[in-house]
Amino acid sequence: MYHYTEGGLTNVWLSNGFREEDTPYGKGVSIEDVEGLHRVIGMKLVKERAQLTGAEFRFLRKELGLSQAKLAHWWGYEAQSVAGWEKRGRVPRIADRFIRAFYLEKVSGNPSVLEIVERLADADREDAPKLTFEETAEGWRLAA
Repeated sequence: MYHYTEGGLTNVWLSNGFREEDTPYGKGVSIEDVEGLHRVIGMKLVKERAQLTGAEFRFLRKELGLSQAKLAHWWGYEAQSVAGWEKRGRVPRIADRFIRAFYLEKVSGNPSVLEIVERLADADREDAPKLTFEETAEGWRLAA
């Protein structure tokens, strides 16, 4: 058995799929298909009923390729909020649900939810255009 802590989780053990090798620096371990291993770990996390721990949340965030700052911006938080969730392990329920949904969308090959969120975040960065309306004999309308 190999205690796999490289993904940031302390409860992952491998029964096979790894090789111990001698390196100039001592013993090393080579993991076969790390991407596949991480996908299986991620799917196990998103399908569990228990709320994610901070480490599990961080694992999924990293698998999505998102920084704390990027994720925080998407959700209207500060990066320090996300860092706190990951460190203290108290992830808000809504963040727990969204990270699971984002991960499932990515794994299924359907990035549409991620694209929508990114577009909304981009729209937040832009100054809202001034909307001017005028009353006419036919009623209110957008002014030209």
